Amino acid sequence: MNLRSFMKTAAVAGAAGLLATAATLSLSTTAPAPLHADVPTSLLASPGPNGQLPSLAPMLKPVLPAVVNISVVAKVQQREQQQNPLLNDPFFRRFFENPDGQGPGQQAPQEREAPQAIGSGVIVDAAKGYVITNNHVVADAEKITVRLSDDRELSAKLVGTDPDTDLAVLQIEAKNLKALVIADSDKLEVGDFVVAIGSPFGLRQTVTSGIVSGLGRQGLGEGYEDFIQTDASINPGNSGGALVNLKGELIGINSQILSRSGGNIGIGFAIPTNLVKSVMAQLIENGSVVRGRIGIQGGQELTPELAKAFNVPDGKGALIGKVAPDSPASKGGLQDGDIVIEANGKAVKDFAQLRYMVGLLRVGDKVAMKILRDGKPKDVTVTVGKNVDNDKTAASDKLHPALAGATFGALTGAAGEAAKTAGVKGVQVLTVDPRSVAAKNGLRPNDIILGVNRRPVTTVAEFERLAAQKDGQLLMQVLRGQTAFFVILEP
Repeated sequence: MNLRSFMKTAAVAGAAGLLATAATLSLSTTAPAPLHADVPTSLLASPGPNGQLPSLAPMLKPVLPAVVNISVVAKVQQREQQQNPLLNDPFFRRFFENPDGQGPGQQAPQEREAPQAIGSGVIVDAAKGYVITNNHVVADAEKITVRLSDDRELSAKLVGTDPDTDLAVLQIEAKNLKALVIADSDKLEVGDFVVAIGSPFGLRQTVTSGIVSGLGRQGLGEGYEDFIQTDASINPGNSGGALVNLKGELIGINSQILSRSGGNIGIGFAIPTNLVKSVMAQLIENGSVVRGRIGIQGGQELTPELAKAFNVPDGKGALIGKVAPDSPASKGGLQDGDIVIEANGKAVKDFAQLRYMVGLLRVGDKVAMKILRDGKPKDVTVTVGKNVDNDKTAASDKLHPALAGATFGALTGAAGEAAKTAGVKGVQVLTVDPRSVAAKNGLRPNDIILGVNRRPVTTVAEFERLAAQKDGQLLMQVLRGQTAFFVILEP
């Protein structure tokens, strides 16, 4: 499946939202009928003691006040539409266009204030006012407004973001907030009933029901993924909203849909709460997520032939292709060709799952692994080490004033690994203070700087030298995802 079919479900307001709705309606006659799973009719047909039919309303009454509407005002770049005519449609443009990129034949961008974009969020700490949402809902935000279910509108502070998991934490100040209880998402089973709550197409406090269609979904992007798949209707604007169980407990943050029409076809994805809690704790503590390393490479599928050659009876496990010398994995006793079948008590089915599990651990955490070596079981323990790339950083206080508030370093993380795999050389934007000059100039975490003032950049040292000027403009060539563009930065 083409990865571009996986759409971020942030909605636009005003005319763009209306056009999006119209586009969805116009396609509904040809698109597959939405899949849906309601509470069984046998239950609905059985009145209770007082004659009332079973209903989700009692569960939802205390839950709905914890799900909020998020509107964002950002600086986007207006340019001539000299590309695919589909991108003239605000609906398609929202899903497929990189608002900050420039393609061949496009004129230099001119900034304008965008209309409000709408998403959802969930209050997870009423006392401190913490709200969890998706990173793509608040990316490039200059102003974030949270609207509560009682219509109070509050200015929100961006605490931190993590593009690799598409999560962000906001903070608001208000009295009488309601927060959701966070459940253990590891206890979910396929077939469990769930309810999605959010603001699809700007329609606040919308509730849809369904079931857990699948667990541990990966490969939808380039980040750290362990999605819950659900057929509860998730549409543009549901991003950052709540997926709850029938007890009203939070089990996931709605994030993406798979669709060819832009509307729901019964395949939606939510970020499980156990992943949310791990990332949220670091964002609140540090404003960003610092990931460690153990020094292994793999990614090769354990085919039936390889499973037979390595004497793996059930064909499940992570095949280690290479252990880096003097790495935490090497010091812990791992070797090339080992098959990791369990990590910290959880079964490992493939290398992607092992990468996900290790990527969420902090420096200093220990990973107890069960491995197969020459067909024989063995236990090893590896201590997560610091990512060596993070040592090679450039702070913006030594660089051009237009870069103030950002840090730069060697290629790292999911974005850096993807760039290196594609043969790209450059310097990665590691962190960006959301209120900084660098953020206002359009830089985002995980952007890759390819050149400065028309000169290529391959190392941090080169970047520091080329970006050390203290006055005038700075011309930078940036790679964001699969789009490369030039941007002029000013103090």
